Order: sequence, then C-alpha cells, then structure tokens
Amino acid sequence: MNNEIPFLIPELTCMKRYPEKLYYRGDSRLLDRPKISIVGTRRPNPYTRATTYELSKKLSLSGMVVVSGAAAGVDAIAHQGAGSENTIAILPCGIDIRYPAANASLIEAIEQYGLTMTPFEPDFSAREWSFVVRNEIVVALGDALIVTEADIGSGSMRSVEYALSMGKEIYVLPHRLRESTATRQLLSDGKATAIDDIDTFVALMSQKGRNAIDDTPFIAYCRNNPTYEEVVGKFPSDIFEAELSGIIEVRNGRVAVV
Repeated sequence: MNNEIPFLIPELTCMKRYPEKLYYRGDSRLLDRPKISIVGTRRPNPYTRATTYELSKKLSLSGMVVVSGAAAGVDAIAHQGAGSENTIAILPCGIDIRYPAANASLIEAIEQYGLTMTPFEPDFSAREWSFVVRNEIVVALGDALIVTEADIGSGSMRSVEYALSMGKEIYVLPHRLRESTATRQLLSDGKATAIDDIDTFVALMSQKGRNAIDDTPFIAYCRNNPTYEEVVGKFPSDIFEAELSGIIEVRNGRVAVV
C-alpha cells in the first residue's frame, strides 16, 4: 500500500523546494522523534564499518532515529545498526521499488517496522538527479549530519553542501592519513567536528533530542535553520527578544538555536 504524508514536515521546510508529494510505507510517527542523518561511502573500510554500526546502534538505543538513504555501504550499515524499527530510509525511486536490489531485504524490514519515504511517484526508477533530491531530504530531516567516510568529489560531499547551506552541524569520524580525504578536509577547514568518543557524542545528541521534544513552537521552528526573514514573518514578537537574550543567533542569514 502506498500512502502519502498528509501533513507538513517542519524539518523539510529548509529545503530549496518543499516536495510536492511524499509517499511512505511504515510508521510515520518516527518523524516526530529526534533524528540524525548518517551518510558515507559505498565502500567503507573495516574501521568505518565497525564504527558506523556502533554509532548507529548507540544513537538508536539513546532514543534517536537514524536517517539515511538505503544505499550500499555506510547507508545500509547505519540502518542495520539502528535497527529497522528506529530508522528512516529515503529512497531515490518509487516507494514500491526496493533499490538497490542488494538491499531489498533490508528495505522490506524498514517498510514493516520503520519508515521508508520518497518524493517520487510509484514505479519511478532511480535517475542520477533523483539521488541528489534523496540526499537533500536525508540531510534536511536530521538534527545534524554525520559523514563516517568520504573522499573528495564523492556523492556524500553533495550532502555536506546541503548541510552547510541549511546551517546543520556536521560530524565526522577521525581517520588516518590518506583515508577519507573529504572528511579530513572538512576538519582542516573547520567545517566539521570529529567524533573522538562515541559515548560522549551520543550523550550530547540524545540530550539535544530530549530538549527538542520540550521546545516551544518558536524554538522548534528555529531548529530547522530558517532564514531570518522567514522567522520574522512567522514569529515577529519572539525573534527580537530571543536574539537579545542569546537564545538564537543569525549565521549567514539563517537563524540557529544556541
């Protein structure tokens, strides 16, 4: 059965263009929980495989929902670590197509116990450009983006571009020299933070997630990194007081919760 999401997903309002339609299978209530996005290479090294799994599992156990793109490699490991009941898979194809075929059983499990979602019509086959749309949704849904391994020029770096434009925090794993060149470059440029201790990181993210559950509508809206003009238009009496009190700050024309 192919269902359409009947409500606005606030996290997706930071996209360049909100999807006209969103089809899903599974438990749409996962969208209401704190979420974190995990992406990376389709050919992870053994260290990345083990660490991605551990990170996803511990984030899931802490109450976070892991969002990824159901691709081979890091995506699949992130879904598996989280458990099918605590993960959201965004597809680059129609909701009735389990792509890639190698992950068909994983995607089927997520359909039954978690949530699969796509902006594409049923029977739509993945195209080169549809992966880009998929990646934007994956990044937008998460409270932050984790890139566990990626090389310069890879598709994961397109996700990083979206995260930077949306004002999302970016986290990466520390790698050895000549490994994961793109994430090492992000660290060098000060655009990402290294996850030096998984348990400490998970505690931080889960606390942020619990805080988000108790947010006022104004703070919840600001966590999606809207533009300053959008916030002024929606919450004109709240933004100035929040800015003066240091609850929010404006970065590159977008509002961020401190």
